[in-house]
Amino acid sequence: MKAHLIQLDIAWENKQANHIRVQQLVDQAKPDAGDLIVLPELFDVGFTLNTEIAIDDGRTLGFLQRLADKTNCIIHGSRATRSQVDPLASNCATICTPGQSATLHEYHKIHPFSFGRETESYLGGDAITHYTWGDLQVCPAVCYDLRFPELFRLGVKQGAHAFVLGANWPNHRQSHWRTLSIARAIENLSFMFAVNRCGDDPHLPYSGGTIAIDPKGEIMGELGDEEGVLSVEVDPSVLHEWRETFPALKDMKLI
Repeated sequence: MKAHLIQLDIAWENKQANHIRVQQLVDQAKPDAGDLIVLPELFDVGFTLNTEIAIDDGRTLGFLQRLADKTNCIIHGSRATRSQVDPLASNCATICTPGQSATLHEYHKIHPFSFGRETESYLGGDAITHYTWGDLQVCPAVCYDLRFPELFRLGVKQGAHAFVLGANWPNHRQSHWRTLSIARAIENLSFMFAVNRCGDDPHLPYSGGTIAIDPKGEIMGELGDEEGVLSVEVDPSVLHEWRETFPALKDMKLI
């Protein structure tokens, strides 16, 4: 099975344009049934604090579900949803599977980016979650979550084999992006699929750097700063064999 990581130059607050461009990039990837397709954080609008525009009115969810049906793949998307605290929103990873009348799974970003004022518009979630892809249990995360290793440690303690993270991570801290993504894979003996946007929004430039890492910390593939798709073959036996050979997770303490 393959993971297809879609590195997108997000059109600012333009859902229709972003839906069209994602479809084009997915078509270029030519995924097979059962593959995993991953999109950046808030792929339909960019990292906007304008929740009136960002909150999904159903169009993005509909697009994700149609994409799942068309490709016969699991789609790990992202959108803003209305939270229980109006006018705040929830920054939500939304996972769709083919033929589902409702979303398979949703994860609400636990750590809004306070330094970037995200807490003014988005309410943080409070639950680590998982979904199933083939033989792997996948734990979603979103952007700033990457800086909080306890989320990933708790995720692996609860059975995660892989972490999937969509982001709008600016180029000022690009070295942190790569280092932390690799660290999360190594310390948790897990696959790490980290998908960043590229291009610019009205406030910041983004350098992409979408990356896939195996449980040993080996780089499976990596993109530069241009729009594109990183497609990698994923063999779950690599994870199980490594965890058996080097069973460091059995020595976890304090958490």
